[in-house]
Amino acid sequence: MNKLVLIIIAILLPPLAVFLKNNKADKTLIINVILWLLFYIPGLIHALIVIL
Repeated sequence: MNKLVLIIIAILLPPLAVFLKNNKADKTLIINVILWLLFYIPGLIHALIVIL
């Protein structure tokens, strides 16, 4: 998937972007969901690190 599209998705829903990048539910996705549920910004930063 195009990185620009993934970045836009990450801004709206970070766990979805991580899932689309990895195409599987693994520990990276679980970490991102936890970060996203606790605080939005750490989840967003983690998603951008995974995507880029």
